[in-house]
Amino acid sequence: MRCASAELRASLPDRNPPRAAIFGCAGERLIEAERAFFKASGPLGFILFSRNCSDPAQVVRLATDLRHAVGRADAPILIDQEGGRVARLGPPHWPAYPPPRRIAALGGDRAAAAAFSVARLIAHDLAQLGLSIDCFPLLDLSFAGSDPVIGDRAWSGDAATVSRLSRAACDGLLEGQILPVIKHIPGHGRATVDSHRRLPRVTASRAELEQSDFSPFRALRDMPWAMTAHVVYEAVDPDLPATLSPRVIGEVIRGSIGFAGVLISDDLSMGALSGGFAARAAAALAAGCDLVLHCNGNMDEMIEVAKATPRLSAAALRRLADAEAGRPSPTPFDRAAAEARLRELLAGAS
Repeated sequence: MRCASAELRASLPDRNPPRAAIFGCAGERLIEAERAFFKASGPLGFILFSRNCSDPAQVVRLATDLRHAVGRADAPILIDQEGGRVARLGPPHWPAYPPPRRIAALGGDRAAAAAFSVARLIAHDLAQLGLSIDCFPLLDLSFAGSDPVIGDRAWSGDAATVSRLSRAACDGLLEGQILPVIKHIPGHGRATVDSHRRLPRVTASRAELEQSDFSPFRALRDMPWAMTAHVVYEAVDPDLPATLSPRVIGEVIRGSIGFAGVLISDDLSMGALSGGFAARAAAALAAGCDLVLHCNGNMDEMIEVAKATPRLSAAALRRLADAEAGRPSPTPFDRAAAEARLRELLAGAS
């Protein structure tokens, strides 16, 4: 593992404003090489995974250390806390929440109330740890024959249901002062391979995509953050996945969907992307992403990403400021009452 060096620091532009990157770290505490690298590269923020989280006191220390490394007490710290099988925080220290599909099965207003309740409780969990952004909810639709990587992480195959329950979940997170990241824009649901391993290709027509896959993202285009899909939509750009496609980002995400918030790439280390890490980062930013995401904590890979990642653009800074301006003021929260309400809502679920 290489450490941050004078050569690396000299190869990077000024650290103010922050680098247009979100990085992971390897374990439950920072090692000196990571501390030096984060200080030298100055990423906007960080993302945590299960490997980084053992108990509440440890997560609080790690979040504090990460922010200290970049010299910004407000550096955003993200996590994927969806409920079900994608939960970086779990028992015994944190509750196990049901997957979105189980919540949707409640139907109607009950499902919407449960989606809100789960998200509000998750927001409380994250806020207690000093985390600020949740990569949740998924707005991807469920399709027969698609790869199970989405599976019960999707609320439903019905765009209206996905829009309604995603809105409720976003409202719950925001009430708890946690910014949601809607994903995977403009839709991962039709993918027949797992983008963690290979590049999915979607052959549906543009009209089909506009009416179904893109619809929930259009309904929630006012959300503060969104994460791209490493998926090729042949009807829009037959060559490049959304993350790397100026056409998909410009014509679809910023265009027909109308999303105006912070756009972050999905993880650059996923198998759907090819080429070196510097090239991946440069291509994502050139395509229109505001931020690139690198999750696995591999130092060599992060160094390459940092070398190709400039400071945040003026447009990205405006979007980040708008996102933060939308973070509500704190409101009283009765945890015990919220847990009791969720139990009541889930009592009739199969």
